[in-house]
Amino acid sequence: MEEHSALEAEIRRRIALGGPMPISEFMALCLLDPTHGYYTTHDPFGARGDFITAPEISQMFGELVGIWASAVWKQMGAPENVRLIELGPGRGTMMKDALRAVQIVPEFRSAIVVHLVEISPALRAQQEKTLEGAGVPLIWHGSLGDVPKGPAIIFANEFFDALPINQAIKTERGWHERRIQIDPSGQLAFTIAPEPMPFFQNLLPAALRAPRAGAVFEWRAETSAMDVGRRVADNRGAALVIDYGHTETALGETLQAVGQHAYADPLTSPGHLDLTAHVDFQSLARAVEAMGATGFGPIEQSQFLRGLGIERRAATLKARAARTTDIDEALERLIGRKRNAMGELFKVAAFTHPSVGTPPGFEN
Repeated sequence: MEEHSALEAEIRRRIALGGPMPISEFMALCLLDPTHGYYTTHDPFGARGDFITAPEISQMFGELVGIWASAVWKQMGAPENVRLIELGPGRGTMMKDALRAVQIVPEFRSAIVVHLVEISPALRAQQEKTLEGAGVPLIWHGSLGDVPKGPAIIFANEFFDALPINQAIKTERGWHERRIQIDPSGQLAFTIAPEPMPFFQNLLPAALRAPRAGAVFEWRAETSAMDVGRRVADNRGAALVIDYGHTETALGETLQAVGQHAYADPLTSPGHLDLTAHVDFQSLARAVEAMGATGFGPIEQSQFLRGLGIERRAATLKARAARTTDIDEALERLIGRKRNAMGELFKVAAFTHPSVGTPPGFEN
């Protein structure tokens, strides 16, 4: 576990020099450290990874996202050159399925230049393999800001949940930032800053300003959301955000770690576990819309995919398949509401330039 040891040693060194570490700094190191970070060294997706995402469950997901993009492109006025941008493209599976689906809209496909925003060398190599022979130009970037300006459609599937969070805990003295220290036994452990954050409660929604002691509030620096909003508003574009989270800003701790499809202690094995937290869609929408974009949703993933015709697509696939059970199971996983299904927990929001109008799936 040399990588584990190297990253944990760096975390401990920083704590020894600067005192307890903010959770956002810990998450950023664990996930994004150039040498030892989880996303820069791992392929976390699929049955042999640490978790599975909707595009890996079934081709239907990416296909419907592709058709959604083709319809939005027409609402944008069918620009001759459109940047199809994906933030955190995973293995490239969703983009591959989307591009295959839009073969039925050849004028859209011929207008596409694909831009993949990826910081992980390991995942970029996998994306290059998956998208080999895609038949459209493919360009990789380290950030959304590196993508050339112009008409754009942006996908962000399970992107925002992996952005670092901050936490604060309410005590009798006020709101204190939650941090990570080395405890007396020599282990990494949570602690709180000794002094409360002045006026922090004034930044919260009115309904959350007087909670019980011990309440936790999480927030992100919404710079990525603002970047998306700016790109949509300034370039007559659209964005589709799919992630797990809550529709309204609320109290509660959602930081979690996953490894080998099982939950784990987020302070163990830095760099070897996926760290995420639920997306606050209300806060995200506020940041995107502040840049001039118009927001739609969020709605449950089940409602969105049903509105795009996933049940009809499943029936078509079943008519051609020798084994239909897998298709039924994938459909249930994507739109079901039972435990381990994604239909209710995952939400979908769209953002467009005001001239684009209501995108597919958000008409009601």
